[in-house]
Amino acid sequence: MLFKLSILYYLIEIKLSKWLYIHNIRFRRNEIIKKMIRHCSHSLFYKPFAQNKRNFESFPVINKSIFMANFDAINTVNIKLEEAFEVAIKSEESRNFSPTISGITIGLSSGTSGNRGVFLASEKERAYWVALILDRVLGFSLKKRSIAFFLRANSNLYDSVKSKLLLFHFFDLLNPLNEHIKRLNALKPNILVAQPSMLIELANAIEANKLDIKPTKVISVAEVLTHEDNQYLARIFKQTIHQVYQCTEGFLASSCENGTLHFNEDFLIIEKKYIDNEQKRFHPIITDLRRQSQPMIRYELNDIIQEKKICSCGSKFLAIEAIEGRSDDILVFNNAENEEIKIFPDFFRRAIILADSEISDYALIQTEPKHLLLYIKSQHENSYKLAYDAIQNLLKQNDVLNVEITQSNHNHTIKGNKLRRIKNDVRKVN
Repeated sequence: MLFKLSILYYLIEIKLSKWLYIHNIRFRRNEIIKKMIRHCSHSLFYKPFAQNKRNFESFPVINKSIFMANFDAINTVNIKLEEAFEVAIKSEESRNFSPTISGITIGLSSGTSGNRGVFLASEKERAYWVALILDRVLGFSLKKRSIAFFLRANSNLYDSVKSKLLLFHFFDLLNPLNEHIKRLNALKPNILVAQPSMLIELANAIEANKLDIKPTKVISVAEVLTHEDNQYLARIFKQTIHQVYQCTEGFLASSCENGTLHFNEDFLIIEKKYIDNEQKRFHPIITDLRRQSQPMIRYELNDIIQEKKICSCGSKFLAIEAIEGRSDDILVFNNAENEEIKIFPDFFRRAIILADSEISDYALIQTEPKHLLLYIKSQHENSYKLAYDAIQNLLKQNDVLNVEITQSNHNHTIKGNKLRRIKNDVRKVN
């Protein structure tokens, strides 16, 4: 009962905080920043900065590598990385995601960037997260609703959404698709939450008359939702596809009524580290004003964000045109003068999908500096050749020559892992 009252309290607070931010009432926000800095004195890592600095801009910019290397010193609940990993990995192996450490929920990221991250959430932070999900994603309703939630791993955090009005059903991504279809046909969920790759599988099943569901809301999570996938899903499900941008580092953004992602700037500070000359793409450096068990201050993500200057919904929150992928997936070549040329994933994506409208799936993987693997799924026999030519033309436009492209018969995605269609798998030499 106390947990549910906490959710209600935070729901009211979140709505008030958003109203204050929108109306540019800065005093309360400044007080929250000061409170966050004071709390950092409980973190061995941040204590020197909290005591000697006056504002969060004086704190160091860190990344995942630094964060994980200092995990024990950063968190304020005295949890060691070794024991957190042990609990999280045992949960994944047993598929029992209820264990905690001293009441703190432990979560594990998918590790697609090379090393797995661990997140911590106290009971108060779980209640706040549930309130955010109700406010920004699910919406509050007095009607009973069922949610089909596809995840690689469940968590106490997600189970916290359960109530008499919200029936939460966990769908394990590692289970067979036919099993999912059978459960969904029986459940008839009101809300469907899944990765774009799974949503596409389900949309294909609807087209094949194997799946008969009509959710009132479809939410894309975990993977990049490309423009072409968004269009296809919107057509099949007959609605705007909503999105949630969430990772180990926190609940970062959710979509408006138009389907555009907006950063949650009422409790996040977003600094932009531009990575292109046109200043259209940036890495977000995030500061979460609410996380206490695991402070997240000036944490640089390597996600490539395309900025959207204006959204017709009128929100003052920073809008996202696209999440293009990660900087790890920028393909790197040498041109004729042996100069390093970096080409963003979105350029390859556009070249492939515009090559032939019959292409329904694809993957492009750089395995060596001058070698690419190309997978094309299409009913059109000439689609591979058209995509091949489009990629070679893009490389030529960037003065990159003599790159070998080999055809692949699969997209190289391991079941349960995030779909990454454009990927740089060249081994980095230290």
